[in-house]
Amino acid sequence: MNILIVGCLGGTHVGGAFVKAAKYLNLNPSFLDSQLAYASPRWLQRINWHLRGKYPSQLKNFSQKVIQTCQTTKPDLLLATGIAPINQQALLQIGRMGIKTTNFLTDDPWNPAHYAPWFLQALPHYDVVFSPRRANIDQLIQVSGFQVHYLPFGFDPELFYSPVPIKPEQLDYSCDVIFAGGADSDRVDYISALIESGIDVKLYGGYWEQYPQTKAYACGIADIATLRQAIASAKIALCLVRKANRDGNCMRTFEVPAIGACMLTEDTEEHREIFGAEGKAVIYFKTIPEMLEKAQCLLNHDTERQRLADNAHTLITQGKHTYKDRLEKILSLTGNLQLQQ
Repeated sequence: MNILIVGCLGGTHVGGAFVKAAKYLNLNPSFLDSQLAYASPRWLQRINWHLRGKYPSQLKNFSQKVIQTCQTTKPDLLLATGIAPINQQALLQIGRMGIKTTNFLTDDPWNPAHYAPWFLQALPHYDVVFSPRRANIDQLIQVSGFQVHYLPFGFDPELFYSPVPIKPEQLDYSCDVIFAGGADSDRVDYISALIESGIDVKLYGGYWEQYPQTKAYACGIADIATLRQAIASAKIALCLVRKANRDGNCMRTFEVPAIGACMLTEDTEEHREIFGAEGKAVIYFKTIPEMLEKAQCLLNHDTERQRLADNAHTLITQGKHTYKDRLEKILSLTGNLQLQQ
């Protein structure tokens, strides 16, 4: 079967992961880079972003390109990822071609950081929407009569795996606790508490250098090879979800255990569904004091950390959590699995 994927390539972008997954499944994928929709002079980008609701400068042209690609490649399924720059007119026209339109909604469209009126106008015109967060399922259902399914994030096994141990003299990555992710304001309190308690912390991701209490521990935005090694070298990997995104799981939920690190994990319904009861594969926390107490306990018990890391690694890598597995689920729920077979 033919599938058209609209998203971003490179790094940990889900669009690129789905392209690889489609090839693993012997599909015939086409791809359009959604970043093309934002190409314009910097001044125009700023006006459209800040004054026009994150409006893509080339929304109409890019939407037309999606239509043209559908006419050329005749996909059985269009899979868009996230706040995809496809307008409602294009979705309606693509639907009239008999092509099923779907979106794996990587971000919560009602998160103020992602809120885009033009996207909310297009959203009701998808046939099926997949959300990796349960918190907005009812709201999505209210938007329109389209099908809505919960489908968590996953991981790309080509990028996230247990790395070969590095030599002792190369252990620049070692630390007590690592966190990989952006410096959301609500996350700063958690990290500050770890630092103030004397725990050795390393932070990878954007904006940590902007906060006085975390600046000295900021390691910048790392490439995947560095991130893989850094997570593997830490005693504990902290897993925080994005509250503004109403997340119950995140990309690190799957990437960290795939690498083989011991996880100290924010307690959510989705995390317990994925990892099971406390102590089976991960340790949970709800509050900052609970996080500190459990971090100290894990740091004092090497064998327990290794047991948890091994259990989580097995659970995720052998539990059908790759993006190939997620794409198979999408095909099944959209009635396209029979086409693929």
